[in-house]
Amino acid sequence: MEVLDSDIANVALPHLAGSLGASNNESTWVLTSYLVSNAIVLPISGWLADTFGRKRFFMLCIFFFTMSSLLCGFAPTLGFLIFFRVLQGAAGGGLQPLSQAILADTFPPALRGMAFALYGITVVFAPTVGPILGGWITDSYSWRWIFFINLPVGMLALFLVRQMVEDPPYLSSRKAAGVRIDYVGLGLLTVGIGALQILLDKGQEDDWLGSHFIVSLAVVATVCLIALIIWEWFQKHPVIDVRLFKNFNFATANLMLFSVGMIYFSSLVMMPQFLQTLLGYKAQTAGQVLGLGGLVTLVTLPLVGWLTTKFQARRIVTFGWLILGFSMVITALQINLGISYPSARILRVFQNAGLGFLFIPINLVAYIGISPEESGSVSGLLNFWRNLGSSVGTSMVTTLLERRAQFHEVHLVARLSAFNPSFQRMLDGLSARLGSDSRALGVLYRSVLAQAQALAYVDTFWLLAASSVVMLLLCVVLRPNEPGAGGGEVAIG
Repeated sequence: MEVLDSDIANVALPHLAGSLGASNNESTWVLTSYLVSNAIVLPISGWLADTFGRKRFFMLCIFFFTMSSLLCGFAPTLGFLIFFRVLQGAAGGGLQPLSQAILADTFPPALRGMAFALYGITVVFAPTVGPILGGWITDSYSWRWIFFINLPVGMLALFLVRQMVEDPPYLSSRKAAGVRIDYVGLGLLTVGIGALQILLDKGQEDDWLGSHFIVSLAVVATVCLIALIIWEWFQKHPVIDVRLFKNFNFATANLMLFSVGMIYFSSLVMMPQFLQTLLGYKAQTAGQVLGLGGLVTLVTLPLVGWLTTKFQARRIVTFGWLILGFSMVITALQINLGISYPSARILRVFQNAGLGFLFIPINLVAYIGISPEESGSVSGLLNFWRNLGSSVGTSMVTTLLERRAQFHEVHLVARLSAFNPSFQRMLDGLSARLGSDSRALGVLYRSVLAQAQALAYVDTFWLLAASSVVMLLLCVVLRPNEPGAGGGEVAIG
C-alpha cells in the first residue's frame, strides 16, 4: 500500500492539475511533499517505535495513512492535497521499517530469508504495477480513486495487526523505562532532510546552482546534517544512532542499498522514458516492457530466500552485483534508436535479474554484529538510504540525460556542413524527395536531436555499470555470516 502510493500518483498529475486548477509544475509538489515527509520519518522509525511501542506506532501509521488517503481523495484544492500528502508520507515512513522489524521477530533465523523474500515480492511488484494501475484508474474513473482504494486495504491491515501482532519483551521493557525526546536532533533532522529532498526533486528543474533557491537549500541541508551527526554522536538517547556506522558491515550495506536504489530507480525511469520519447511507444506498451522485468524479480526472490540458508550472504551479494553490472553494460551496448520491442523486454529482464540477489543478502550482511535491540533503528536507516538513493538516482539521470544530450548535439551538428560529403549527399537526396532544402534540413536536425538523446542514454547506462563495479569491489571486505542464521530486516522496494 505504501510503496504503491509513492508511484501511483505520477501518471495522474496532468488530470490532477486540470481538476484543481493548477499548473503542471505546481502539481509535482503532490509527489515532492510525500517524499519529503516520508524521508524524515524513515530514519527515526526505530526511535518512534521505542517511544510509543512498536505495535501501537504501527497501528497509528496504518490508521493515519489510510485516513490521510481518504482526505487526499476529497481534497478541494491543491493546497489541501499537498498538506494531506505530507500526512500520508509521514505515516507511510513508518510502515516499511516496522513491518520488516515485525517479520524479524516473528520468524526464527532459519526462516527469515524466505519470509523476507515473500515480503519482498509484494514490495517489488508495487512500483511495477503502480503506474499501470494509476493510469487505468485515472482514465476509467477519477484521480481521486487512486487514494480511495487504500481505505479497505488499510482497515483490513489495521484489524489484522490488532489481532495478530505483539511487541517482543525487549521493546516492552524499554518502553516502560521511558525514552527522552531529543528535540534538537529532531529539528536538525527535519530541516536537513526536508531541504535535501526538495533540492534533489527540484534541482534540475531550477538549474541547480544557477538558482538561489537551490543554493540556499544546499547550504541548509549541509549545515543541518553535519550538525545532526555531531549532535547525535554525543547524545545518550539519540533519535538516530549514528554510532551504528562504526560497524563496517552496516556502513557498507547502507552504501550498497543507496547504490541499489540509485541504479534500480534510474533504470526504472530511463527505460519507459526512452521507449516513449524516442521510439514513440504508448505508456501501456512501455509499461509492459517493465512488467516482464518485474516478473523476473518476483521469481528470483523466493530462490534467493532459499539460497541464504545455503551460502554466505556476501557471496550472493557478489553474484548480484556481477549480474547487475553486466546488465548495465549490455544495455549500454544494445540500446539505440533501432532497438526492437522484444529486445527492449530482454534488456529489462537482464536489469531486474540481479536485484533479487542484492536486496535480501545485503540486509543480512548489515545485521552481522548488531544486537536485536537495535533492529528497529537499523531497519529505518537501511530503508532511508535506499530511498535516498532512489531520489539521487532520479535527479542524477534527469540531469545527465539533458546535459549529455546537449554535449552530443553540439558534436553531431558540427559534422553537418557543406564540407562533409556524406551529409551533402544525404541532404541532396532528401531535398529531391521533399522538394525543399529547409524541410530536408528540418528532418535531418530532428534526426540529430534523437541520436544525441539516444547517446545520452548510453552514457548514463555506462555510469550505472561503473557504479556496480565499485560496489562489486566492496564485497571483498564484507564480513561473512553463518548461512541460515538470519540477520534482520530487509529494506526492499
